[in-house]
Amino acid sequence: MNKTGTVFAKTVADQRRGLLGWGAGVGGTVLVMSAMWPSFSDIDFEAIMEQYPKGLMEVFNVADMSTAVGFLNAEVFSLMLPIMFAVYAIGRGARLVAAEEEGGTLEVMATMPLPRTAMVVEKAAGLVVGVAALSLVLLLSTWLSSALFGLEIAMIDGVNGAVAMFLLGTEFGLVALAVSAATGRRGLAMGLASGFAGASYVLYVAGQLLDSLRPYVKFSPFYQAISGGPLAPNLPLMVVAMPLVGLAVFATSVPIFDRRDLAV
Repeated sequence: MNKTGTVFAKTVADQRRGLLGWGAGVGGTVLVMSAMWPSFSDIDFEAIMEQYPKGLMEVFNVADMSTAVGFLNAEVFSLMLPIMFAVYAIGRGARLVAAEEEGGTLEVMATMPLPRTAMVVEKAAGLVVGVAALSLVLLLSTWLSSALFGLEIAMIDGVNGAVAMFLLGTEFGLVALAVSAATGRRGLAMGLASGFAGASYVLYVAGQLLDSLRPYVKFSPFYQAISGGPLAPNLPLMVVAMPLVGLAVFATSVPIFDRRDLAV
């Protein structure tokens, strides 16, 4: 019997309950922060910016806080949302193989007439769909907030903001899944992927503040995702590095997973 797609369907189905909570968190964050904009719109941000260090202005995208788009970029899309997407994707990616292996449920899948390679690829596809669903919630909540609170956010700006978060989450999620598949250890997968995310953010911040690190800041996924806004008419070309790096790391884990002994 052809089992192609079964692992993918199960992976997507297993995420439904978690996505409800995460979707509520993402949508609620955007709505609440958007509702605050009218209270901030009369503030003289230009006077405040004169006292703000230039490096920190670049880190948190606060140079254009006088507009609704600039406000959301600074308050939501530069810190809260990137962290939320990274945490969700890393947690899911680390669980997809290692948690089932540690819990003994991977044994059922291992007995299916489905190559291991196809199994882990379908799990990766399910992970990407989960991150995409969270990104769709972000997009819809951004558009809804714009309509409710008169933020005048262009539709393409909202699309680009959601795409940037999707690509960021996908990269970190695939890295976590790669470690999970290669080692079968959930804690190690979460630790290494979280360490990668943390180091990336430190590089992003330090690269804006220290001239010695500025040439390397473009290697940070956070820089690639949010330096262009990300609520903006266009995303920088370097955003393509995020899915490419994630897929490359994941690809290295597939043959390892195919050959190693599973703890079943």
